[in-house]
Amino acid sequence: MTQFKPNLIQMAMIATGLSLTSVPVFAQSDDTQAEDNVEVIQVSGIRGSLQRAQAIKMDSTSIVEALSAEDIGKLPDTSIAESLSRLPGLAGERRNGRTSGISVRGFNENYVGTSLNGRELLGMGDNRGVEFDLYPTEIISNILVYKTPEAGMTTQNIGGSIDLQTVKPLSAESTVTLNGTLEKNKEDAANPDFDNQGHRLSFNFVDQFLDNTLGVALTVATMESPRQEQQFRGWGYADANPDKAASGVDVPEGTLVLGGHDSFARSAMMNRDSVAAVIQWAPQDQLNIQFDALYIDFLEDDARRGVEEGGAEWGTGDYTITGVEDGLVSSGYYDGFYSVVRNDVRRQEAELKTFGLNVEYMLNNDWSITADISTGSVDKTITDVESYSGVGRTGIDGRPMTARSWEMTSTGVMYSDHPEIAPVDLTDASLITLAGPQTWGAPIVGGDAQDGFVNQPVFEESLDSFRLSTEGFVEWGIFSGLEVGMVYSDREKSKVNNGAYLTAPSYPDDAAIPEVLGVVSLDFIGINGVLAYDSIGLYDSGYYIATDAKLVDAGRLGDTYTVNEKLTTLYGKLDIDTSVDDIYIRGNVGVQVVRADQSSQGFSTSVNQDGLVEAVPVTGGTDYTDVLPTLNLSAEFAEGQFLRMGLSKVLTRPRMDDMRPNTQVTFSYNNTNILSNNVENGPWGGSSGNPELRPYEANQFDLSYENYFADTGYVALSYFFKDIKNWHRENGLLSDFTQDYIPEIHHTQDEAALAPVLFEGYKTKPQDGFEGLVRGYEIQMSLPGDLIADALSGFGVFASATFMDGHADAAGEGGETRIPGLSDENYSLTVFYENSGFEVRVAGTKRSDYLTEARGLSLALSDTTNQGGTFIDAQIGYDFSESGIESLEGLRVTLQAQNLTDEDDIQTSGTDSRQVLLYQAYGANYLLGFNYTF
Repeated sequence: MTQFKPNLIQMAMIATGLSLTSVPVFAQSDDTQAEDNVEVIQVSGIRGSLQRAQAIKMDSTSIVEALSAEDIGKLPDTSIAESLSRLPGLAGERRNGRTSGISVRGFNENYVGTSLNGRELLGMGDNRGVEFDLYPTEIISNILVYKTPEAGMTTQNIGGSIDLQTVKPLSAESTVTLNGTLEKNKEDAANPDFDNQGHRLSFNFVDQFLDNTLGVALTVATMESPRQEQQFRGWGYADANPDKAASGVDVPEGTLVLGGHDSFARSAMMNRDSVAAVIQWAPQDQLNIQFDALYIDFLEDDARRGVEEGGAEWGTGDYTITGVEDGLVSSGYYDGFYSVVRNDVRRQEAELKTFGLNVEYMLNNDWSITADISTGSVDKTITDVESYSGVGRTGIDGRPMTARSWEMTSTGVMYSDHPEIAPVDLTDASLITLAGPQTWGAPIVGGDAQDGFVNQPVFEESLDSFRLSTEGFVEWGIFSGLEVGMVYSDREKSKVNNGAYLTAPSYPDDAAIPEVLGVVSLDFIGINGVLAYDSIGLYDSGYYIATDAKLVDAGRLGDTYTVNEKLTTLYGKLDIDTSVDDIYIRGNVGVQVVRADQSSQGFSTSVNQDGLVEAVPVTGGTDYTDVLPTLNLSAEFAEGQFLRMGLSKVLTRPRMDDMRPNTQVTFSYNNTNILSNNVENGPWGGSSGNPELRPYEANQFDLSYENYFADTGYVALSYFFKDIKNWHRENGLLSDFTQDYIPEIHHTQDEAALAPVLFEGYKTKPQDGFEGLVRGYEIQMSLPGDLIADALSGFGVFASATFMDGHADAAGEGGETRIPGLSDENYSLTVFYENSGFEVRVAGTKRSDYLTEARGLSLALSDTTNQGGTFIDAQIGYDFSESGIESLEGLRVTLQAQNLTDEDDIQTSGTDSRQVLLYQAYGANYLLGFNYTF
């Protein structure tokens, strides 16, 4: 066996007391035993975190990025997502004011595998992707981001893989740590029943028992985190009518105009309680048993109170255009619309449980066998209550209409008074009543009986897996190690898309709002405000009359499904350890063979002539086998200088919601369509999922140069190319609707009872077979100040830049070609100073625009463009362990500021940044933290 080459890797590991969970150790050489006798100097704080992360990065044979906690229970940021977003090639995505999503090399979290201690981790979202801000930072010891996969990894994805690692109690320092944080948003609470202050508390315990054969690590954490938000949401942009132009204003053909808006002042409070435990038992040298458990109880309440109003074309035809700029109406006024005052409150509840048991047994000095079993589950319910009020129920005569002037801005729209019509005061409790002022009701509830709506989707997901593997030393030429194994996993996800129309008990009359909480200002769009009341309290109390939406809304059962996925993976990996002309080469070569068996159940839905839903159960599925080879090579051609290369075939499993078998059928009950023999004019249409989808697939090449010139100093340059061989797009396909035909329903109601001539039509569905590419460069640098000058001792800089381009085939001419999560440019910069217990850190990230998703009608996800932005955070702190005050030893105090520059989020229609669909501003967030270690 080739001996391990002494270099900076060993020095960094010894200096930091690092125990790498990613490096198995089976037999100790004389050199290793000597290292065990070296006195370890544990370095904490920013410098210690950088040293440990750099040691992991240096020692890996794959191309990785690493994060290490500064101390037990203390990542550099308050959120896992915020810490990850600063790494090279990664970018964070804010959702409702928090960095939640993570893109890796241009692919968002739905294309990134996430694991906890090597086991796939369930998310709490609608799909496979993990919402990283929901997992407590206090449980994390290290985070590894694998940009190139290895054959033994079952979470390899097109974007990459993120492994969250907890502490190993038998190799960790014994400690009892308390963390406390006070949190406050810069903006006052916009809604009267919410607060702008929160807190975080955690308890960490690590110790060893029974002569250091039993280790226990326990973390208990709780938090309340507030958010405030100003939000403009545009309905979309319609074709402007040239006849509506004021004198002297030219409206060219194709000019667009804002069709309406619903704008809110939002307040939210996220509550999260979590418990994590690791029990490690090594009763003898040959046996190591580890049990992991994680429980998270999540609850978020948010209120979005504001107004919804139609505008030009989609709200009223009585409007006047006063300005046009480059194909967009820039200003105008409209004569009237019955404003809908919205009091929408959303409650999200989720519970995650995951348990894992790992048993490793040394068969001899060279070989071990490992068995790992785990189970996890997530239950999630969203209750989103919309409540409508206004100037009186639709149909009542004499109601005042809202008339406004408007001007388009870079953040949406700014309203002002109509030049001739007096404004309507939406804060007048004697004018505003609890009744729908628009005819928005479904047939079953009537056009004047809808006073609200509740969306209440329920998600359940489970994942059970078993892994058996063996690994050890071999001496086969250049190969020094072998690992083979088998992994079986069974994953199931279901969604029940509940919903109901809400009618106030005063129907058919209107009535005063039962209890007004106050007024919510909308001055950020030029509107003085609206009345606030507790709509979810009214719903919970049974105040509203609820009519089940699935009776008339085909999208309820049409989006109710269960998807099951069984995977059997066989893999083998050979470790490479050799040298060529004094160039030390390590790496691995391997292959995975993955057998997939996927099935799903759902409903095919259509609406009959009476407006009622007809539903038929449907099923679907498929099975297939994929072969995934991998090769990683790392050549140390000079002291601390590495050239790494990776070749691999990777895949990402299809989206869970795309794998549903559901079909929503539309049928035109018009004799012209029924009797037509032209499919373009036929009666049939629809949309569906696709239970036979194959995975997203790419062949990728990675190349990296890394130069480690100090224990916290290095530079690296990477290039990557992903040749996408299979991508998914929504596509309209000519389909046979024979199985959806129901004779008693799909014909006219006249005496002839005509059946349709054609049984074909176009159905949109997710389809695979599309191709594309993503490529890019990453530049990164970590530089300690003392390398420049002694006067800069304690200073440090960590910076990175990523440049990418990519696309995938469109489903049709003019269709979407972008990759979700890909920004052309990403930048990250962290500057810090650490000396004698005092530390200051300023961190910033910047990304260009990218394709993402937002919740639309019925809380369904739809594509939108986020314009990106620049986000600046800062932190100042002091560690009293270096103060010389014995009574304060172990105490660390920090003050953090998030989003210092109050950066907003903007989403637009297509690539025109002026067509704002969503504008969100959150304000800065401040946190005062205390960390005490006994």
